[in-house]
Amino acid sequence: MTQSEPAGQLRQSPLLPVHQRLGATLTGFAGWQMPLRYGSETAEHRAVRTAAGLFDLSHMGEIAVTGADAGAALDYALTGQPSALAPGRARYTMICADDGGVLDDLIVYRLTDTEFLVVANAANTAVVASELTGRAAGFGAGVTDRTTDYALIALQGPNGAAILAPVTDIDLGGVRYYASHDAVICGYQVLLARTGYTGEDGFEMFCRPEDAEPLWAALTAAGEPKGLVPAGLAARDTLRLEAGMPLYGNELGPDVTPFDAGLGRVVKLDKPGDFVGRAALTKLAQQPPRRVLTGLACRGRRVPRHGYTVLWDGKPCGTVTSGAPSPTLGIPIAMAYTEPGIPGLAAAEPGAGDPRLSIDIRGRGEPADLVTLPFYTRRQRS
Repeated sequence: MTQSEPAGQLRQSPLLPVHQRLGATLTGFAGWQMPLRYGSETAEHRAVRTAAGLFDLSHMGEIAVTGADAGAALDYALTGQPSALAPGRARYTMICADDGGVLDDLIVYRLTDTEFLVVANAANTAVVASELTGRAAGFGAGVTDRTTDYALIALQGPNGAAILAPVTDIDLGGVRYYASHDAVICGYQVLLARTGYTGEDGFEMFCRPEDAEPLWAALTAAGEPKGLVPAGLAARDTLRLEAGMPLYGNELGPDVTPFDAGLGRVVKLDKPGDFVGRAALTKLAQQPPRRVLTGLACRGRRVPRHGYTVLWDGKPCGTVTSGAPSPTLGIPIAMAYTEPGIPGLAAAEPGAGDPRLSIDIRGRGEPADLVTLPFYTRRQRS
């Protein structure tokens, strides 16, 4: 998950002084210096599952697409249909190459009739901005990388709404999932979205970089009585893995299509007009899957990692894309791409405990069970 990069070459979040004061372990990630953990990543993970966690996501890319044809330009550029969104709504989507390979997975927010905000993964921001610029040519739309105009703070966990409600000027009951609103929180103007990457209810706040430190401090003070803790990238990774959410560079990449990842729903083949990758994706939609994204739960204590080989009856049948100990389940878990149609594996029932399924961990086959993704689903609160 982390990358080893010289600190002097890394971009810095507006919240870096906060992380330093909190004693965070900092790491190079996608060209940014970001907090990996503040103490125990397991404790941070559990806090998000039971109370709330506060994340710095300022490394994510924000790209504005504006103009009378902004919706049409995005319909052509992306697999989804952003033009169908009402202002204030958001959608998970992808930008693909001509051959259907995933260049990035994105969230698109429609702010007004003529203004959209595209949120890209940090490592792919430049690629996405460049592709959107090229694909918008010929449309009445402009593309601007506005990453430096924003800091992004996420509040995730079952106590998130209770923490925010007393310190914002809007009724959170009216903020639906995958919706955004202009709001004032702790006295600071933000774009508030009910989105996240942890499997819990939560909110993401786009604010001015100069407001990030005081907003973080005010949220910390408001949330401390309700168990709010700062949480780093390590906890975010195990949270999203439990929730079965893909990570670009692991489950997604230019050699992976949305159909491979079980995300064919984001490809709107019925939308009007052409879009980049339509021909390839139309063909792929009519074919059996090339691979299957599978959930695996280990029976032992050894942890599978990215790149490890999945075995069926002692023979390779797939590759682990993400693996980690699950603090919630108390066992190691993994996602993996496996070959479709392998006799026995294709018909195996999740949780059946077939002894032929294992993961090669440093030369030894560790028994594993199939699990229906996601590993964890939050309880709906009344």
